[in-house]
Amino acid sequence: MLAVCIGTFMLLVDVTIVTVALPAVAGDLHASLDGLQWVLDGYALALAALLLGAGALADRHGRRRMYLAGTVVFAAASLLCAVANSAGLLIAARFLQGAGGAAMFATTVALLSVTYSGKDRGVAFGVWGAVNGAAAAAGPIVGGLLTEHLGWRWIFLVNLPVSLLAVWFTVRGVTESKGRPGTRFDLPGTIAFTVSAAAVTFALIRGGEAGWTAPSTSAAFGISAAALVAFVLIERATEQPMLDLRLFRSASFGTLMVAAVLVQAAAFAYLPFVTVWLQEFLHKGPVDAGLLGALPMSIASFVVAALGGRLLQRIAPRWTVGIGLLLIAAGDLLQARLTASSPATALIPGLVVAGVGVAAVLPVLSSAALSAAPPERSGMASGAVNTFRQLGFALGVAVFGAVFSHRLAAHQDPRAGVADALNQTLFVAGGLALLAGVLVLLLVRHAAAAPSAGRPVAPATSGVTAAATSGGH
Repeated sequence: MLAVCIGTFMLLVDVTIVTVALPAVAGDLHASLDGLQWVLDGYALALAALLLGAGALADRHGRRRMYLAGTVVFAAASLLCAVANSAGLLIAARFLQGAGGAAMFATTVALLSVTYSGKDRGVAFGVWGAVNGAAAAAGPIVGGLLTEHLGWRWIFLVNLPVSLLAVWFTVRGVTESKGRPGTRFDLPGTIAFTVSAAAVTFALIRGGEAGWTAPSTSAAFGISAAALVAFVLIERATEQPMLDLRLFRSASFGTLMVAAVLVQAAAFAYLPFVTVWLQEFLHKGPVDAGLLGALPMSIASFVVAALGGRLLQRIAPRWTVGIGLLLIAAGDLLQARLTASSPATALIPGLVVAGVGVAAVLPVLSSAALSAAPPERSGMASGAVNTFRQLGFALGVAVFGAVFSHRLAAHQDPRAGVADALNQTLFVAGGLALLAGVLVLLLVRHAAAAPSAGRPVAPATSGVTAAATSGGH
């Protein structure tokens, strides 16, 4: 339990811990904030692209072994992040860190499932879910404290002793387990998926910088489309696909995957730009930026999930997920009222409303996807939810970065400009959440309400990978 929870806490904190440190990183490495979007996206993309493949490798070669290997890679990459003397090296190290995180994250549910049974399993997953939520809330705050008092490099150095603890507890207390024999790693599918996701993310970021008709932007979109077609062909042809595309024959499952992408973008991917507003224009320190920019959502989400979690699981996900997404849309739009004279507290009411929506959506999303998929594909369905959520965060940061930069460039007054740019970003986020909510209410069937009796359900990665990611990530 300690081995899994320590590692999970660390890898999920690192989805969000960097957010409040970006201005300090930009100043120290002489990089633009636009370019440093990859510090966030590199980690989230690697986590999304490798999660399903890492799970297959763990089933074949051993989950304990994969968890240990992932922790070692994560620690080594954290050290590289800490000593990076250029933005390029930092971004490359974040990609490597995401690969290690994927190997860890892909094995956590399986390790708990084979270790505990009966009531103990329920308690274990409850503790693990609480750790997920704590990581979401702690990320921006821990990042702010370390950045303000020790320097941004310590947000990565702190991973080294935590990784040693995770390795020690794993070696001491985790027994080896494997999945069914013959499980193969879908290398071609993983490569095609990674290239497609990375290329479209690059195109979105590049389009905001160089223009949407620039040759580099067009080429990146073309590469992404070609890789996506290759991925579909590979997955249809292979006997053991990374993602069985037949799952998407279910309108409910396909819609829930769209919701997984859009909820992560709409609820969390605008938060890095909130940090820019708080630190660069309102002159708040990293600690205050973490508290004001993420904590209201985290607290609201935690309270609602704690008080109403059991009730939410009894309601058909069509309503909990759909209405939750509409609440996230309302929260985003409530925040989009900033002016040049707005105080730092102006976002809090909207963050609280969005947090209530997050509490309704994320704990239900995984179980809803599981019940919309065949029993023999439940592990793949659970992994797909986490994959699409992380992908949603990466794409959301890229899209919102383009919107934010384009709007800011149109203003001469920086303070009024950043308020307007953040408003525009929040309008887009609210629109995405509104679209996702309407799709869920229209297309998710009541039959996907609850898992069938006796069927094992992997818990959602607490909703609140949430509240800062997201997520994480």
